[in-house]
Amino acid sequence: MTAPLPLALYIHWPFCVSKCPYCDFNSHVREHVDQAAWRAALLADLAHEASLTEGRALGSIFFGGGTPSLMDPATAAALIDAAARYWTLEDGIEITMEANPNSAEAARFADVAHAGVNRLSLGLQALDDTALKFLGRAHDVREGLAALDAAQRAVNRVSIDLIYARPDQDADDWEAELGRALAFGTEHLSLYQLTIEPGTRFETDVRLGAMKPADPDHAATLYELTHAMTSAAGRPAYEVSNHAAPGAESRHNLAYWRYADYAGIGPGAHGRRGALATTRHKKPENWLAAMARNGHGLQEERPLPAEERAGEALMMGLRLAEGIDLADIAARTGVVEDALVDGAAVARLAAHGLLNRGGKRLTVTAQGMLLLDGILGEIVAV
Repeated sequence: MTAPLPLALYIHWPFCVSKCPYCDFNSHVREHVDQAAWRAALLADLAHEASLTEGRALGSIFFGGGTPSLMDPATAAALIDAAARYWTLEDGIEITMEANPNSAEAARFADVAHAGVNRLSLGLQALDDTALKFLGRAHDVREGLAALDAAQRAVNRVSIDLIYARPDQDADDWEAELGRALAFGTEHLSLYQLTIEPGTRFETDVRLGAMKPADPDHAATLYELTHAMTSAAGRPAYEVSNHAAPGAESRHNLAYWRYADYAGIGPGAHGRRGALATTRHKKPENWLAAMARNGHGLQEERPLPAEERAGEALMMGLRLAEGIDLADIAARTGVVEDALVDGAAVARLAAHGLLNRGGKRLTVTAQGMLLLDGILGEIVAV
């Protein structure tokens, strides 16, 4: 029996200065946040989760949001110190914080690094002021680049986010923008196509005819350009939208995609603990009320049948360039290997150059990644 993969810890900070029109994340705007009260509540939620995962090695911590760089650095330090008491930290543990490039937050990067954060994920989102305004961002390009400089001074590992396939963005514009981003020298880039998510302001704009999304064929052309440019720059795609220098992949996100256990604390955080799926109360006030009432923020703790766990492992793992090992998923979930995927569908799609199957390993090709959702629907049999 192989040893379990290291645990990953996700800590959700739900607050933002403003709500971006494309965002469907669990983020909230509040005039005032009681930092001391939130620190105490997050520490209590962390203690509860740690009591259920004693003896595990911890491979990564990820502060997500919302905008966790709005968190008091002392809160981040307290949570990191508590995690080090509850679990055995792996050597070189990755501790990431998502951050916005506003000047006030960038001024705290040195403080969060002192607290123990060693990787910053910076939401630049665009390198064009008109595009930033369209995306509802509170910073301009000048401010974003200053924040990037501050991040690179504070920590050794920096990732940047960019959104492309924006309305009216042509290939030449994106090639120039991405080329500029690659010249920054960051080890990791998360490059997302603009998607219209339910419940966002952009969805309303599209429904009312005030905005027209990029044509899917054009978006596919930009996707192929993105992968060609990042590969040439030594930052190849290791996942559908994530690109990194070899060895610089996000260890925390790899834990999700490789279907390791992860603990999620804070409002709306999800987790996978053994054969259980955990969900915490989503609205900040409801989560705080649950903390006061129960000593934890859990809303649901649901057993996951073996077939559901196997399906999740396939869906997540096939996003990765490395693909999945069918024998490993069978061993970890108890679902027989032959029942995991539709062999005939795999053979048919492989003949079209969309999949590769070598022994027990199954991978989606670069061409297939453009059609990933459809491929998963055809081959996943559990």
